[in-house]
Amino acid sequence: MSHTRTARGVLVLAVCSSLVCLVLAAWFDLHTDAGAPGAGYAPGVGSTYVLIGVVQTAMAMLILRRDPHQGFGWGLLGAGFFWATDGLSQSYVEFGIRDDHALPGVTLAVWSLMRLGSFLPLTVALQLFLFPTGRFLPGRWRAASWAGVAGMVIGSLVVLVVPMSAPDGVRLPPDVDPNAGTVLLPHAVAAAIQNATGALTVLGFVLSMISVVVRYRRSRDLERDRMRWLLWSVVVVALLIVVPPLLEVSYGDAFIFILALVPSIGMTIAIVDPGLVSIEALLSRTFVYAALAVVILLADLLVLAALTTVLDDSLSQRQVVLVVLLVSVLLYGPLRQRLIRGVQRVMLGARTDPFDVVAGLAATLESTEEGPEQLAAVAVTVADAFRVRYVAIEVDRGSGERLIATHGTAPEQTRTVPIVYRGADVGRIVLPARGVRSRLSRRDDQLLTNLVRQAAIAARTSELTAELQAGRERLVTAREEERRRIRRDLHDGLGPALSGVVFRLESARLLVERDPATAIDQIAQTSGEVQAVVADVRRLVHDLRPPALDDLGLVGAISQLAAGLARGGPAIEVESGGVDALPAAVEVAVYRIVAEALTNVVRHASATSVQVRLCRTPDGIRAEVADDGTGIEAETTAGVGLRSMRERAAELGGRVEVSCPETGGTLVRACLPIAPSPHVTPENAEEPS
Repeated sequence: MSHTRTARGVLVLAVCSSLVCLVLAAWFDLHTDAGAPGAGYAPGVGSTYVLIGVVQTAMAMLILRRDPHQGFGWGLLGAGFFWATDGLSQSYVEFGIRDDHALPGVTLAVWSLMRLGSFLPLTVALQLFLFPTGRFLPGRWRAASWAGVAGMVIGSLVVLVVPMSAPDGVRLPPDVDPNAGTVLLPHAVAAAIQNATGALTVLGFVLSMISVVVRYRRSRDLERDRMRWLLWSVVVVALLIVVPPLLEVSYGDAFIFILALVPSIGMTIAIVDPGLVSIEALLSRTFVYAALAVVILLADLLVLAALTTVLDDSLSQRQVVLVVLLVSVLLYGPLRQRLIRGVQRVMLGARTDPFDVVAGLAATLESTEEGPEQLAAVAVTVADAFRVRYVAIEVDRGSGERLIATHGTAPEQTRTVPIVYRGADVGRIVLPARGVRSRLSRRDDQLLTNLVRQAAIAARTSELTAELQAGRERLVTAREEERRRIRRDLHDGLGPALSGVVFRLESARLLVERDPATAIDQIAQTSGEVQAVVADVRRLVHDLRPPALDDLGLVGAISQLAAGLARGGPAIEVESGGVDALPAAVEVAVYRIVAEALTNVVRHASATSVQVRLCRTPDGIRAEVADDGTGIEAETTAGVGLRSMRERAAELGGRVEVSCPETGGTLVRACLPIAPSPHVTPENAEEPS
């Protein structure tokens, strides 16, 4: 606890000190005479460097408040101290050196500016050694890290005792001595030691960078993401170092400010909140646009140099400018856009032209056979569009079959994106989890969604085609089976019965005159047989379509059925609304489903009341049978009755759902679509009276 209080006290003191330094440096900069000798001795805006120290101190406070033992935070705090000290010294040197004298304390400021600044490279290397764990690498790398830090410390300490002189062309006042109060080494000895310690400093920097590479290779998961933040900052710094010279822009205080803070900011985010943004996406975009910027910049310079070389000697300056503008607008402008698209295609694939990708896939699917071949085409298109080395597409079919198409070799780590069709997951697409091209922006996600939708539609179309063919086969089979049953009933039942009737009638005709009594008995027997034949005919007709539907309508037929089942059973109430004039197939299906549901209630539910509700919906008709019985156990297997209900609904494109509400009982809900009549159009449709 005491250690924590001490750490907080140090942090508060560091923040307050850096803010005081910033205020003083800003005041000195505002009141400095640009023509005074101090401006030549220490050119630049010192408050910029103090601000670097303030920001680094604030970031160190964020880290150390979370973990006072984080070594990187203490290293960052030390860097902030040296930046603030260096910037304040520079501002005061500029302000305090006048033409013939210097203000008090200028000698100390000059000494600090020329000597303490040598510790800044040490702070940078120390941060690299300690990031992100706050400790050196274990094993032999720990010794190498300590050796590198020790060499840089020695190099910085040597600077404190070597002679210093003012820059060429700058005359210091007599009372300003940059070497005052310093025990100096002889010049020859100092030069030799400086060369040796300079090599130690370079070696320390090299070791720190190698340490970063080794740590990155050893890192996993969260630590790997933190190391990627450092990699991102290095890429940004490299761009800032390379691009300005190509643009003939000199490095100023603003460049130094950004160069110094970008790595510190990146590493602080990595430690405090590495998930602030997707570092892989940020890193991949930085790589892509960095490459794009360099290529375009080089192309611009080459074109400009070529035009200048060819035209500079033969045309005036105005003509050269005019020719350059015309060439840029008419020729180089379109070529430059093509170059941009070419670089983007090489780095990111065809994702930058989503319309072309989707249109190309649609054309490919039209010329590809349905099924696995279409999924393979989608996989190849996704791989080409995003330039990823592996794509796998898996689509589940209703029959339990799974279609799989792959492209490339699967990496160690993958990620899965669901394939959604009409709100339901119908499969998945598998992509590499790592890699610059594997990170997708919001626009890339939209393109992937469109491509995946094509895969879902292709798979669904293939499945529907197979289902349609199977449905046709079932329809033909069912029709022929029904014809066979009717033929058998007519041939084996109705035919012989009618033949017997004819035989008895003929026999009775012959006996009418000779034996009237026997003829009357035979006619009576024939009447009974005819009644049996009529019953058979009614049974056949009922199996084809319940006659009550034609006599009473759907609601009346169900009410009649309910009244018959209610005798000695539960009370059945039928409610309906707007279910007249239904297609014949829908009427039969609803009647059969409701009849099966009511039969199950009477036989198995032990219910006291049942409600049957029939109503029209925007898509068709909904029939519900709800009872207050015992319900259905969760582990109960669907029986023949339930399967037949679902099959009848599925034949018409509908569905049957069976559930047990929390209030008890069982609810059977059937939803059947109703196709619009081909003879009714919006122009001639009339409102029902």
